[in-house]
Amino acid sequence: MLWKPSLSSSQGGSRLITCHPVTFQKEFPLRDCVFTENHSHDLRWKYQRLSDKEETDLTACLWKKQSPGCSVGHGQSEGERMVVSDFHIFVRDVLQHVDAVQKDHPGLPIFLLGHSMGGAISILTAAERPGHFSGMVLISPLVVANPDSATLFKVFAAKVLNLVLPNMSLGRIDSSVLSRNKTEVDIYNADPLVCRAGLKVCFGVQLLNAVSRVERALPKLTLPFLLLQGSADRLCDSRGAYLLMESAKSQDKTLKIYEGAYHILHKELPEVTSSVFREINTWVSQRTVVAGMGCPP
Repeated sequence: MLWKPSLSSSQGGSRLITCHPVTFQKEFPLRDCVFTENHSHDLRWKYQRLSDKEETDLTACLWKKQSPGCSVGHGQSEGERMVVSDFHIFVRDVLQHVDAVQKDHPGLPIFLLGHSMGGAISILTAAERPGHFSGMVLISPLVVANPDSATLFKVFAAKVLNLVLPNMSLGRIDSSVLSRNKTEVDIYNADPLVCRAGLKVCFGVQLLNAVSRVERALPKLTLPFLLLQGSADRLCDSRGAYLLMESAKSQDKTLKIYEGAYHILHKELPEVTSSVFREINTWVSQRTVVAGMGCPP
């Protein structure tokens, strides 16, 4: 799969990096757009296989115009690492990118795909524009705070520290909890675009604020969504998946739990990863057909 990097500017003036798969553009016409959002590092490590026909069963037309974007302060985009003044900036930038692509390709069904913090961004994006998106795929989304790291005392301490030491590190993510696939963990550890500074106090406070916004937004969701969650995820608590299923007003909603799986399901053990790709492919393809934009044979 060949990727074409693209530059755009956020409303705040920072340059944002997006990547467009281009291998199949001459072979098939565009049929839909899938926008992906993640968190603290380069999207290519996480999503390239989602767009690679030779490595997955995903149809070329489905992922040909996938448009992943690195948020401000993440990956190859500009901005201080892991710092944002308001979590809604991420939502604003996603909508800006969606609007820009839709101008070039009007009438296509639009799907959101979000992992981890990107799941929270996708949920808030969908809630802000009801009826705009044809569906949403969520992989291990941030919906509720981890009970071990968000005790009442720790939350209070973080808010106090944010007033005096906002850039103080709360510690790095333990990469061993990302995936049971040691090869993928090694790739993650060697990625130069992964932020090694650790979660800053100011960003941790923004994540807590995001969780509160997500919980308020859940009852506003009416779009179809597919939710994939690992039962042993120690970063995004699986309770959030059940809360989302219970609270969302969507009539078309599907939850699949992967027993024993960790956080990054699309970089997990081979049997889990293959299932994730297959589930996404089938789910989005079926709803693309419903939208009247089926893939060519």
